[in-house]
Amino acid sequence: MKNIWNKWLKDAVLIYCFIFTIATIASSIIYLTQNIYEDPNGNWHELDRAIVVLIGVLAYEMAVQLPIKKMWIRAVITYIPTLGLALMLVWLSGFRETLAKSAYRDILINYTGMFLIICFIIFVTSIIKKKVAGGNT
Repeated sequence: MKNIWNKWLKDAVLIYCFIFTIATIASSIIYLTQNIYEDPNGNWHELDRAIVVLIGVLAYEMAVQLPIKKMWIRAVITYIPTLGLALMLVWLSGFRETLAKSAYRDILINYTGMFLIICFIIFVTSIIKKKVAGGNT
């Protein structure tokens, strides 16, 4: 278990905490600038945000840890099930509250946009690592 913790779980937990904290602070600031002093969506909104961030961190860890050389195949294999999880979260939340008409479109656009940004970051860092490793030989 310690090997798993040191290998990838510690990074995943730190990434999760960082992203959730930033998202929550940003949401609070947006509400406060609109003179809204309480989250109108309540605690369920916070839990939904926590689950979406967890799905995103899961996607990141899958994209980094999968032992597949071709990055685009790794991205597709990661994107499909994690997008399915995000869509399932929206569907499940429809049982407790009425969804906006654009709920599925919104999660698709937001998740895909963030996924593409993460893929770009991973792609750029892998190129930089290759150049640094190639320059040291």
